[in-house]
Amino acid sequence: MAAQSAYSVHFGTDHREFLSEALPVGDRWLNWRNLDDHRIRAAVCWPFQGVLFDVEANAFWPASWGEKPKDEDARRRVVEARVGLWPQLVPLYGHRYLPADPHGTRAPVLSVYQTDVIVYGDDLLDYLHHEFRPGEHSHATRITASLLPPWTLFAFGHDIP
Repeated sequence: MAAQSAYSVHFGTDHREFLSEALPVGDRWLNWRNLDDHRIRAAVCWPFQGVLFDVEANAFWPASWGEKPKDEDARRRVVEARVGLWPQLVPLYGHRYLPADPHGTRAPVLSVYQTDVIVYGDDLLDYLHHEFRPGEHSHATRITASLLPPWTLFAFGHDIP
């Protein structure tokens, strides 16, 4: 898919199948057919930028990362190195994200706002019902903190490695 190359993302199985059937556009949907869209580029960078913001503005610094450097550039390098090892998140809608391949099918949908991460759907179908048909989300979540660390660790309030 051309969008994967243009934006350096790897759509997960569910995300790819969804986009092959429908490409919702408007409001907070992204038009993946537009191969030079600043909104998509910003959305792809959003999870990293959010972690970096919390490091700089909200005193976020996991103990497992060692001593926090005093220099802003050094802190950024540590964040880049650490977050660069985490599973890539691909924008779905607004600040809702799906994990990139190779997660497989039935990947969780996460709401990502800085280091505030919430499981918004056990999978894409559950998310669509939850977001766009609120009364239909009634079963207990199957997602655990260990499913997509460290993103789901945030969601469950655990320490970040």
